[in-house]
Amino acid sequence: MTYQEALDFLYPLHRFGIKPGLDRVRSLLAGAGSPQKRLGLIVHIAGTNGKGSVAAALASIFQAAGKKCALYTSPHLVDFTERIRINGQQIPRERVAHYCTLFRDAAVAGQSTFFEVTTAIAFAWFASEGVEVSIIETGMGGRLDATNVVESDYALITTIALDHTDWLGDTLALIAAEKAAIIKPKSRVYTAVSEPEAFRAIKQMAEECHAPLFVAGKDSICRLIAVEPGMVACELTTALRHYPVLKAPLTGSFHSSTLSLAVMVAENAGIAPEHIAAGLEGLLQTGYRARLEQIGRHPALFLDVSHNPAGMRETVNTLSLFRHRYRHIHVLLGLASDKDARAIICELLRLDCTFVLVNIPSERSVEAETLGSLCYEEGGEFRVCSTGKEGLAYLLEKADTDDLILVTGSFYLVGELLAAAT
Repeated sequence: MTYQEALDFLYPLHRFGIKPGLDRVRSLLAGAGSPQKRLGLIVHIAGTNGKGSVAAALASIFQAAGKKCALYTSPHLVDFTERIRINGQQIPRERVAHYCTLFRDAAVAGQSTFFEVTTAIAFAWFASEGVEVSIIETGMGGRLDATNVVESDYALITTIALDHTDWLGDTLALIAAEKAAIIKPKSRVYTAVSEPEAFRAIKQMAEECHAPLFVAGKDSICRLIAVEPGMVACELTTALRHYPVLKAPLTGSFHSSTLSLAVMVAENAGIAPEHIAAGLEGLLQTGYRARLEQIGRHPALFLDVSHNPAGMRETVNTLSLFRHRYRHIHVLLGLASDKDARAIICELLRLDCTFVLVNIPSERSVEAETLGSLCYEEGGEFRVCSTGKEGLAYLLEKADTDDLILVTGSFYLVGELLAAAT
């Protein structure tokens, strides 16, 4: 296969939909010599929001310490290879083609999903490259997620909120139990979850696995020093050390838990304080993007991939800190059909903003007109455009230099605009 032929094979696998379960991915991996058993030190990350941030922070820290570190995240923004990295470098396209050729027959015969084959590709490449550390982000949930074939050394559960309720359950306790199933008997467990019903499910699984549990806010204390667009600074105290100042190129006070979890895991793995600090400051080298990322200034232009009410709440809370700096806020919004669109719009309305509503480039897109109806019902001022590219062009022409434009709601939307800019 060529790389394009590999993509032409991979993307149609979406027709098999989401099929929770581990048998298919285990079968694929067995045919490649079970590479999931040769991934070095494994950090497995689940959670509703914050997975990508803590994954990037840890990958950067281990890389700063001189470790050969694999990073598996999803989804991608522009190119498939963004999902699979070693020391910040994306998997070569020819290796994607090689592994698609290797897995093709078994994937078709077993009706494997896109994410299952992608996971098999990542693990096969990581093992072949002899990585020392693997940072692995779940796709959805945990218990039946394709990544849950690994035996993790560290199991991280970032946050729990209502999302993917059709698959994971409609209560925090049920969702937490699904995500807590990444905990294995030899894991050390780290979490920032504080909601009692969700925390109980995590604690119960940790106890059943005899896995020690560490909690951000209890086993580490983080005090924010400064929060600016593209920078957060904090003072952090753990059971082992005190860090007077740690800085990371992140936007938002909610990242205090990200930093706490990353530092506690890194400390336990024996990483020196200077490498922890350097890793956090160099976090963007991992390919981390579009989490309230500012890419323009006059007007201010932010890219954000928040796509559920809890994540949008944190985005709005963060931008509210800087609201006084801008005359008007314009939101370019597109959403997938499995999201709580009304709740997301209500969160954004706290910014006293106007909307440009668009379709995202996905078969799961909510129609822009449907978003417009919801916006109208909630009292929002809006305009409907067919595509993100058209919507952004309209806003860039309309906005004053002291305005803010927020592009948010979907990886697909942000990816469409980044692809158009390259």
